[in-house]
Amino acid sequence: MDWNQVPEPVRACCGTLWRAGAEALPVGGCVRDTLLGRTPGDWDVATSALPEEVLALFPRTFPTGLRHGTVTVLLGDMPLEVTTFRREEGYRDGRRPDAVTFGVGLREDLSRRDFTINAMALARDGSIADPFGGQADLAAGLVRCVGDPDRRFQEDGLRLLRAVRFAAQLGFALEPETAAALARNAGMLDKVSGERIKAELEKVLLSPRPELAALPVELGMLSRFGAAPRRVDLSGLAALPPTPGDRWRGLCRASGLDITALPVERRLRRAVLQPETLPCALTGRDLYAMGLRGGDIGAARRALERYLAQYPEENQPDILQHKLRSWGFLPPE
Repeated sequence: MDWNQVPEPVRACCGTLWRAGAEALPVGGCVRDTLLGRTPGDWDVATSALPEEVLALFPRTFPTGLRHGTVTVLLGDMPLEVTTFRREEGYRDGRRPDAVTFGVGLREDLSRRDFTINAMALARDGSIADPFGGQADLAAGLVRCVGDPDRRFQEDGLRLLRAVRFAAQLGFALEPETAAALARNAGMLDKVSGERIKAELEKVLLSPRPELAALPVELGMLSRFGAAPRRVDLSGLAALPPTPGDRWRGLCRASGLDITALPVERRLRRAVLQPETLPCALTGRDLYAMGLRGGDIGAARRALERYLAQYPEENQPDILQHKLRSWGFLPPE
């Protein structure tokens, strides 16, 4: 990987840390995406420098998460999360570590990450620090946990959905041991807030493979939101427009998920709950040709729309014409 692929503010950040005698490497998703030929959305830097040293080295910083070693450095208009190498221990709440220890090396820092494809860093000489086989998994198209998959999912239950999301976004498969651990630890998602679940699940729904949202339903991860564990067919989601309203509506109708049980914005809730309006197979011009005039055309159209909201499968001209006769809008044959 060429350092010329790294944005100038990231190179400047690493250069400042190098001159101070610290290690500094772009890490995680930015390395993964660059290796895949994608444009990273964010760039993160891992460093041996302690948080207070990072704060002292850069004039524009925000103490984003000092307890966990993270400082946001603003270079130009680009915010960079700079995080000290760390070890994490204990996850009693299934989300955050109980204790964080600085002063470890790069390998141990990478070992705490979720998946091998996210546990890579760009070294100063342009080589990829990849102690857990992330490049091989990228080539094989696999989402694989770093180390023990049960431990990874028990550290943060959101990783269950993140595994599905990366498979959906990248077109990858779940590595077998990771997939088995996903099923064993499905209940860990109960410890995750609805806000985090909504955000992650929406990324799956808006991905090129939204049908993978069926997996958390089938494993019972979404039971608390009304989606009982069962097999669901979401193969039609990819044919829908890639908008939150359309994709969430498709998921909710297929799975029984209650959108009101999730913390979603009012606009999305309305879009999901509103009845789907189908274009009526009989147009106003058709009704005019059948002999209807004026207000009768509008009344007939409203009657047909109400009927189709309940019976969309009967949206065929001959069936609707028969219904109009039975309702008295048209004379008997």
